[in-house]
Amino acid sequence: MAAFFLELFSEEIPARMQARGAEDLERLVAEALAPLAPRAARRFYGPRRIALALELAESVAETRIEERGPRLNAPAAALEGFLRKHAAAREDVREQDGYWLLSRTRPAQPAAALIAAVLPGLIRRFPWPKSMRWGSASPFTWVRPLTRITCLLDGAVVPFTLAEDGDDAHGLAADHRSEGHRFHAPGWFIVDNADSWQAELRNRFVLADPAERRAAIAEGLARVAGAAGLRVVADDGLLDEVTGLVEWPVVLLGRIDAAYMDLPPEVMQVSMRVNQRYFALRTADGAAAPAFAFAANIDAPDGGAQIIAGNERVLRARFADARHFWDLDRTIRLVRRNEALENVVFHAKLGTQGQRVRRLVAACAGIGPAVGADAHLASQAALLSKADLATGMVGEFPELQGVMGRYYALHFGQPAAVADAIRDHYAPRGPSDAVPSAPVSIALALADKLDQLVGFFAIGEKPGGSGDPYALRRAGLGVIRILTENGLGAGLRGLIAQASEQYPSSIVSDAARPALVEEVFTFLIERLRVQLRAQGKRHDILAAVFAAGTDDALPHLLARMTALEAVLATPEGADLLAGARRAMNILRIESRKDGPFEGAPDAALFAEPAEHALAAAAEAAAARIGPACAADDHATAMTALASLRGPLDAFFADVTVNAPDPALRRNRLQLLARVRAIMDGVADFSQIEA
Repeated sequence: MAAFFLELFSEEIPARMQARGAEDLERLVAEALAPLAPRAARRFYGPRRIALALELAESVAETRIEERGPRLNAPAAALEGFLRKHAAAREDVREQDGYWLLSRTRPAQPAAALIAAVLPGLIRRFPWPKSMRWGSASPFTWVRPLTRITCLLDGAVVPFTLAEDGDDAHGLAADHRSEGHRFHAPGWFIVDNADSWQAELRNRFVLADPAERRAAIAEGLARVAGAAGLRVVADDGLLDEVTGLVEWPVVLLGRIDAAYMDLPPEVMQVSMRVNQRYFALRTADGAAAPAFAFAANIDAPDGGAQIIAGNERVLRARFADARHFWDLDRTIRLVRRNEALENVVFHAKLGTQGQRVRRLVAACAGIGPAVGADAHLASQAALLSKADLATGMVGEFPELQGVMGRYYALHFGQPAAVADAIRDHYAPRGPSDAVPSAPVSIALALADKLDQLVGFFAIGEKPGGSGDPYALRRAGLGVIRILTENGLGAGLRGLIAQASEQYPSSIVSDAARPALVEEVFTFLIERLRVQLRAQGKRHDILAAVFAAGTDDALPHLLARMTALEAVLATPEGADLLAGARRAMNILRIESRKDGPFEGAPDAALFAEPAEHALAAAAEAAAARIGPACAADDHATAMTALASLRGPLDAFFADVTVNAPDPALRRNRLQLLARVRAIMDGVADFSQIEA
């Protein structure tokens, strides 16, 4: 195998594009060099480079190519296109079985020749999300001006140029040079292979491996924070971004003026993160610390004193802006902010944010009591829930919607439950976020998400494939998590109906509401199935429990599902499932002849002890299952269900269902139908996989 190395060196690449760029480079090179069996890929990326190291075969072996082309009677243009596609000549094809057959031998090709042939086109058409031109000499584009190409095979340069059709592409050509840190080690150096390149870059103040760079930043943050008796607020997204901003990370600690320490800590953190890429710090008791940490890209001779001073000066200006919004926003009561929401469009077909607020107020009046919340407090929280969208602070930092609403609500004397609900009703924003747990917060969060789901489903804006522009899947999963993690027994269809009733008939007609409620319900259940599948749970058992149709409170259904899953995991449960499936198959077949077999079986027609035993066991189980399910005592219900296993086995062993006597046959089928009906009260066993 031969060692291949490619580095594409440019001006600073946006941090958000680097990892994807390196992934695309690996994928495209592996595809283009597939005949060389690439393996052991290592990719590198940073502010000024993406690079790839591979092991390749030293050559492509001679191969025989045979490919069927167009029919013999096809137009001449079809054959010409086929030949052009394969860069073949007329003598390379022959007739066979009514088709043109391409048959030729591809000679062996050295790896370097294949690399030089494919890389120029690959680089010229690299799929950056955004590219730019520079200068006026060439139409060639790259994410930022590309300045060097390093391409080696076993230490030797693979020569090629990006020039194409009269475009010299700024004279870019492959060679064996790279560059180190822009300030600490300017100028080029010779590259021999990937390992020496990485080692030489480290000597020249560049950490080429992004994982090593990220770890160095994390270690530096922990070190400087710990030395000051502080801790870093975890922020993986910011850590990833900063990893793409520096080549030689030097972590420093700055101070925050005491005059700004009365700002909400969330405001300080977001301002530092969004504007300056600083890391927020906390004291031992969790309070905001009067300090911040950041990663510089140079190791300054003064220990970073001037860099720290400059960053402190910039941060003072940023916090002065935040102070302006904080003071100004608190001069206007939150409820008055709702006036501005009448001019803020939520969606062109669903009206303004002001109209949405009125829907949430009405929905919370009904949803609140259903989840144990005070209806007045829930409606008050809904009334103020979107008011902070009209504030200066949220206009500057949209990430703070809800958070600022809580601060302003408390400032104007709203109850803590109302203020917390304003903050929490957006939760959970992601799969790892906690769900609201206070009743008023739960009511508003459900109303908000269900209003979103019902509204967008009503106008036909539903998720499809990988597209979900309005984050309806996330909203649906939020509804499911809020209900299940809080153990709320409110019926899901009823909650959806509450949300749908707030939309005017111009959006949802009265005739269409039941179908809309069922459509949103089905969507949420599918989200639940996806979640259970991801957790390794039996989604077929969930489908069976739902099909029973006795309850649509998610915690109750999940509890029943868990209990049924536990029963079916036992040998007795497996036998019961087999017996149930046998009974269902018999009933399905016989019903086609003279079914259905409705009505209670006649005990006077029982001719075998097994019939009496099964009938008695069925009625005893029914007497226990109904009350147990109603009381959410699923263990008792499953124990009663499992008691049918023995009598059902004995029935099939001792009784001929299709007896010659028509009366006996029908009575026995009615007995099986009765057993099936009792079992269906727990779950539809036909939906459970064997």
